[in-house]
Amino acid sequence: MNERARMSIDDVLIRAEELIRSTDEALARDASGIAAELLAMGEDILVAWHEAKGAVPTEEKTEGFRLLALHRQGARGNPSFNACRETCREIVYHHNLVLHDPEASDIAHSIRLGAMVVSHLALFVGGKLQESGLGDFCCSSRPLRQAETPNPALETVSTKEAAHAGGQRL
Repeated sequence: MNERARMSIDDVLIRAEELIRSTDEALARDASGIAAELLAMGEDILVAWHEAKGAVPTEEKTEGFRLLALHRQGARGNPSFNACRETCREIVYHHNLVLHDPEASDIAHSIRLGAMVVSHLALFVGGKLQESGLGDFCCSSRPLRQAETPNPALETVSTKEAAHAGGQRL
């Protein structure tokens, strides 16, 4: 059996960007293979999560997909991990969409969207490995942003929005 090497989260981000920038022709040429690759990349991300937490990643499947079982395993005892539940389901959706009609005229678009979703999962899990509270409020990266230097332009917008929400005009 020809097993592919597991990718790191950084490698997944690089490969996803390559796919996003690929030509329509290159993506259409191996649509089914790329769909399988994107699904495997999603699994690699969650396997990295489990291994970083000292857990043995499951080989089981949920609804026919290991990715969904890996997510379920990660969410046990860690409710904030549920923030990426729909992202995992969307990776499965794009995989199935491509396999349903790999000759579709918009197949390159579907693959690019799938690659963007995989990239989103990699960013979320990578961020969560850096900041365990990430995802406590949806999949916001607020804890990571708090360490950054404030942007006065954003503060001005926030102040205006807050005043407007309170019925005040600036």
